[in-house]
Amino acid sequence: MVIAIMVSIILVLFGENFLPKTFGHLNNLMNSIDFTEVLMGAMLNFLLFAGGIHININDLKEQFRPVLIFSTAGVIISTFIVGFGMFYLLPLVGLKIPFIYCLVFGALISPTDPVAVLSVLKQANVSKSLETKIAGESLFNDGMAVVVFTVVLQLAVGNEVDLGIESIGMLLLHEAGGGLLLGVVLGWVTSRLMREVDDYIISVLVTLAVVMGGYLVARQMHVSGPLTMVAAGLFMGNFNVKFKMKSITQDYLIKFWELIDEILNAVLFLFIGFELLMIKGLNHYVIPGLLAIVVVLVARFISIWGPTKFMSFRTRFSPQTVKVLFWGGIRGGVSIALAMSIPKNEYSNAILSITYCVVVFSIIVQGLTIAKVANPKQIAKEEQEQESIALNESN
Repeated sequence: MVIAIMVSIILVLFGENFLPKTFGHLNNLMNSIDFTEVLMGAMLNFLLFAGGIHININDLKEQFRPVLIFSTAGVIISTFIVGFGMFYLLPLVGLKIPFIYCLVFGALISPTDPVAVLSVLKQANVSKSLETKIAGESLFNDGMAVVVFTVVLQLAVGNEVDLGIESIGMLLLHEAGGGLLLGVVLGWVTSRLMREVDDYIISVLVTLAVVMGGYLVARQMHVSGPLTMVAAGLFMGNFNVKFKMKSITQDYLIKFWELIDEILNAVLFLFIGFELLMIKGLNHYVIPGLLAIVVVLVARFISIWGPTKFMSFRTRFSPQTVKVLFWGGIRGGVSIALAMSIPKNEYSNAILSITYCVVVFSIIVQGLTIAKVANPKQIAKEEQEQESIALNESN
């Protein structure tokens, strides 16, 4: 991604004069790609399914409570903190955006990106419990984020939306609950099929059909495609063993999805780098972008620290764990895709530009330093201390 950004900057600065054909071809190529559809409608489904396959369901059960709270309450808290912060601070740098569009930005920037998070966690060497918290939050917070983003965006463009708790609750239940249920059904049916025909080539083809066909079914039913893929991947990754799949079949299947994961990760981050060519006047929004980085980091810290205090009577969180959860909240292509889905108006380009600044900072700075922030020995030591305190208090 860094290389793609550097190439994009060189092309923007010198391309029209020194490399007009290259600049023109690449610019036309990027403008011909519907990034929102490519990411949300294709790549994300493969990546989330691959991520779900590699998560142990027993680890997820142990961390269910923090994952649930971080992926729901954490997203809402962050959305409003970012919205209020941007509304009151942007005028200080000469940019005025209505409060409702500041909330739109808060909604699209609050969810952590599962693709970026999962790829970075491979290198971070954190404890299994902490890895499950971070990975679980990033995999499941898309459902809540899409509902919040959809409601706020409809309000921003002037559409009438029922803001009653019952209405929004039903929307969330349909979007998130329906997606999870569909994913479990797809995973169960597919596992049964793979038990009947235990062949690694057919198993790979069947899982590809689940991802591509499952997304089309989810879109037709108006439920969350990302959550459908997460649930299907979790089910197949954890229950196929019960269906007595041959070890060679399971080995091929896991390696195939690891390869898909690596290839699409590389392509996605390359796309993010070249998105620079599509954003007009990005240089005018560098200072608001820097301001947004600070606001988003503050919102992330509060949305993690607050719930950990709320959960402290049941679950102990050491300071080092909170620090890793805070710094590990990496934004990525999902935020850019949501920003690009905003209907064109006088604020859409500003929101997209600011989003791009936050995402680039998040992936480069947070992504490349999370391994240093995550001190496994310190985390293990603090977790043991917290468990001892909790045990003494219960006694």
